[in-house]
Amino acid sequence: MPRVSKKPRNARTTKEEIGSLPFPVKFLDQDYQELLQKCLLNKKNFVDEKFPLDRSSIDPWKTLEELNQGQIKWLRPSQIVKDPQLIVEGVSRFDYAQGDYLGNCWFLASVGALTFQTDILNQVMPAGQSFSKNYGGIFHFRFWQFGKWINVVIDDQLPTINGKLIFVHSKTSNEFWPALLEKAYAKVCGSYADMHAGFVSEALMDFTGGVHLYLELKRPRTDLWELMDCATKAKALMGCGTPQGKTSANTVLPNGIVQGHAYTVTGVFKVTCQGKPVKLVRVLNPWGEGEWTGDWSDRSPLWDKVSEKDKSKCYSLANDGEFWMSVEDFTKSFEDLDICCPRPDFLSGTSKCSWTSTCYNGSWEAGTTAGGCIYNRDTFWTNPQFRVRIEELDEECAGGQYPENILVSLIQINEKRNRSLASERSIGFYVFAIPPELKDEIGNFPAKFFYQRKPVADTGIFVKVREVMSFFKLKPGEYIIIPSTYKPNENAKFILSVYSKIESHKRTGKRVKTDV
Repeated sequence: MPRVSKKPRNARTTKEEIGSLPFPVKFLDQDYQELLQKCLLNKKNFVDEKFPLDRSSIDPWKTLEELNQGQIKWLRPSQIVKDPQLIVEGVSRFDYAQGDYLGNCWFLASVGALTFQTDILNQVMPAGQSFSKNYGGIFHFRFWQFGKWINVVIDDQLPTINGKLIFVHSKTSNEFWPALLEKAYAKVCGSYADMHAGFVSEALMDFTGGVHLYLELKRPRTDLWELMDCATKAKALMGCGTPQGKTSANTVLPNGIVQGHAYTVTGVFKVTCQGKPVKLVRVLNPWGEGEWTGDWSDRSPLWDKVSEKDKSKCYSLANDGEFWMSVEDFTKSFEDLDICCPRPDFLSGTSKCSWTSTCYNGSWEAGTTAGGCIYNRDTFWTNPQFRVRIEELDEECAGGQYPENILVSLIQINEKRNRSLASERSIGFYVFAIPPELKDEIGNFPAKFFYQRKPVADTGIFVKVREVMSFFKLKPGEYIIIPSTYKPNENAKFILSVYSKIESHKRTGKRVKTDV
């Protein structure tokens, strides 16, 4: 699969192309190629003035209480080891371990998923970078941020204490891709401390720019394992999280599971045990150690009851943080699952169906388009309204493995430089059916339209998160989707993405619209 299509020399980049993967936005207006050439010409290693070597880049809020910033020295990899390498013998989920001071397991769980998909990894970490050829102390990475790809430039000076990296570090002492990737993402967030606590879905989306499916596991869908199997085959990234315990500490339970912790889902497999099929899920702890000790764990006697063929395909005895468990124990131990994939076609369950997508850029503005949730009867109708059509599908496509035919995602855009300062609103959306006699109406539906009708779908409870989404089934027809904040008169920008199932022979490209 080609990385990125290239334009002929001197060809202009259009406004529509800026922010696409081939033409990412220059983060903080830094041009990687220009900066690299300047370093090579002057024979001086790059020093990034926009992510300085001081407290503002580590912990401007003084939230990392155990970290003595006075002891920190910023060192280039060549000052830490004799033979630094970006990658040693390929990229693996076992390459790295989480640092002691920063609670960014959500990010590192996403990195674990990223290591499985070479195409996506090459998007995030462009080729042609090393500590030897054309080395100038400068590296760059690409992330998806609120509808656009950005190119992030960093220098390779890393925070250390006593010559050792204080945040993520590779288990191979001279390998530095994990630490550099983390630094680039910390720069996007505003500082390392701004990465403290988060959701796996954030980084998964920032790595793929794709569709995100969130599943609560308290009452799991009956086809959960089959959905995860399809996602694995579609090269999706998956992560999961455990419930928080009585305190904010990451308490290790007697069965080895850590409370309030993010993990990577690294695979699924089906074995036969005593004549019965068992559906297994493989999970990775980003700490690089600490594993589940129950059924199907590394030392479980159940492995002695499966065929050598099955055992050879998946069994491993190593304290590397990765383990197997049954899908039943998986849903009991974890509270949610995030699946992220560049395309949503894995949701079809059949090759007869595919998905089309439309993205809307909109905003809530106090006094005009910020009407609040449905309980604000007189102003709710002033929220932006988006029309969608659900096509009738043939019997095979409509009756596929998964009955859902629409996925809606609402993302509120953070315009603050520091992630922890984001003014997140409680957000959600509603879906209303448009009766046939009103389908030709132009403009927003008035307040009286909503007095008389109930939504056919919604996100339920409004929550203060970056993204809310819902995956559901609608009958063929026309609908309006209304995104809103919970309270009226709250200003914010948003992206509304609508993915709808269509028959494969009717497939169309992705469209991008703007709410004006």
